[in-house]
Amino acid sequence: MGDYLRPSRLDEALQALARPRTVLAGGTDFYPARVGRAIDEDVLDITGVAALRGISANSEGWRLGATTTWSELLEAPLPALFDGLKQAAREVGGRQIQNAGTLAGNLCNASPAADGVPPLLALDAEVELASPAGVRRLPLSSFIIGNRRTALQAGELLVAIHVPKCTCEARSAFLKLGARRYLVISIAMIAGTLEIDRGLVAAARVAVGACSAVAQRLPLLEAALAGAPFDRRIADLVDMAHLAPLAPIDDVRGSAAYRRDVVVTLLRRLLAGLAP
Repeated sequence: MGDYLRPSRLDEALQALARPRTVLAGGTDFYPARVGRAIDEDVLDITGVAALRGISANSEGWRLGATTTWSELLEAPLPALFDGLKQAAREVGGRQIQNAGTLAGNLCNASPAADGVPPLLALDAEVELASPAGVRRLPLSSFIIGNRRTALQAGELLVAIHVPKCTCEARSAFLKLGARRYLVISIAMIAGTLEIDRGLVAAARVAVGACSAVAQRLPLLEAALAGAPFDRRIADLVDMAHLAPLAPIDDVRGSAAYRRDVVVTLLRRLLAGLAP
């Protein structure tokens, strides 16, 4: 049986990471992966660190604490910019999982099908990483570097996610396709954020998950959307060529060709749904 630590202060948690430990937040992936066997690794439970929980805002944007749960996100009074992330939150397992699972846990698990990653990419999110040596911030697009792989260095802890404010009206949305409506791993999922200025798309950020080892932004589609009139015709701008960054695979949930076709359909639905 390994050591189990549950500190109440962030500095204590960071000091504990001076030696290798498995970080435990919501535990919604940790415990199912260990059913039927003893937990023999050293565990650092960060759920007692109050500084890691909660959502706050300032003039630059929002800070989402690492151990904020999906249920807490859903209940938070956030602007329409966060609608897509909240839609994704409702897809993270059932209510019990949403009550326990954390935002940072979803990112650090680094699954290609992590529901929270595409909407956070579409929000241009950054992660805040802390260690005894100091704090650094990385774009989320640089943090998840592969299937179950992140840019966390030894002794570092993800302590918060930062979402910048937009300079004009913004809308976002999230769509997911699975073999059934709820409690399912994605075949494909998409998220989009549109910034609107004087009836035009001032900026667009679109991300796709479950179609590559890491969720990907679609820069060609984003460029095609920028400057377009903000109406339902923006859905017609989606083209198969915009999917160039994706690398879908054939698996039990669907073929690569099916995933590409699905993504185009989902993108058109999402954009049409965002438009007035």
